[in-house]
Amino acid sequence: MPNARTSFLSDIYSVWWRETIRFIRARSRLITSLIQPMAWLIIFGIGFSSSLGSSLQFARSTGTTNYLAFLVPGVLGMVALFTNMSLSSGMSFMFDKEFGFLKEILVAPVSRSSILLGKALGGTTTAITQGLIVLVVAAVLGVRISGSLGLPAALALIVVTMFFIGMGFGELGVSIASRLESIEGLQVVMIFLVLPIFFLSGALFPVTTLPAWMKALADINPLTYAVDSLRYAVTGLHTYPLTLDLAVVVAFFVLITIIGSLLFRDVH
Repeated sequence: MPNARTSFLSDIYSVWWRETIRFIRARSRLITSLIQPMAWLIIFGIGFSSSLGSSLQFARSTGTTNYLAFLVPGVLGMVALFTNMSLSSGMSFMFDKEFGFLKEILVAPVSRSSILLGKALGGTTTAITQGLIVLVVAAVLGVRISGSLGLPAALALIVVTMFFIGMGFGELGVSIASRLESIEGLQVVMIFLVLPIFFLSGALFPVTTLPAWMKALADINPLTYAVDSLRYAVTGLHTYPLTLDLAVVVAFFVLITIIGSLLFRDVH
């Protein structure tokens, strides 16, 4: 039993290490993935803060007039979603399928679940690294972690939240890619899924101001709870209890792991 467990973890590590090296060597992808969230933070944060920051309705619905601070957790959630679901995990899997490398992995004596977890972990590592860079840029722009947790606990909460939501969306991206036959098809599906998930998460605006039917959609969106947890870590503001936020992101990870492992059995 210990040997089987060690072998399983070793398989996950091998897939994760390949994904990490692959990301580092792709310089254009590396630079783009680092610049994109910072561009969102600067353009949306500075651009919208001049109008929303002085909005009485925004202040009442969020408890703050600092839109840039409000936006930082949303950008962290965006990084976890976009990087893991579509860019790192889903596209990486599809490229492996297109160029024949996936067949070499599947015939190797490794668990299908370890491939799923390893690829998602590779994307999650990238997302957390991007997230920490976003926090540094936000600090340069004047945003400080001002919640009641304190800096070490807040950073720990950010990493834990990004890990579980990133792993969940990474595995979801791989699971979807495993059922499709072309990169073009994956791109269409990802755009169809990613944008509603992101815009209905409270990343750019508070979910409390949404119409009832949109609020209902936000309440079943796992990214909503991840963004809420991240916002609590950064600003101390929150819509849902922190225990509920963490319970949802962990449950989402566990559920997608189970579903993804079942779907992966038929991959060939």
